[in-house]
Amino acid sequence: MPPILRAVQPQLPFIIAGFASFLFSVWLYFVQDETMAGIFVGLWVPSIHSLGTLVLTQTDAPARREQEA
Repeated sequence: MPPILRAVQPQLPFIIAGFASFLFSVWLYFVQDETMAGIFVGLWVPSIHSLGTLVLTQTDAPARREQEA
């Protein structure tokens, strides 16, 4: 597997979920004429990406404190 794909692999579920949420919100808003539902689902996109950032970000603050001491 190329290195770029290996680097993106952990993020892929969150990227796909965010894109699916975006497509679903556009479908609700324009095709189904469900304005409020489309806006509500559209707000999921930044939430999904924020969750991905939270889950995938490694915190090494305790390790840094031990090294400094």
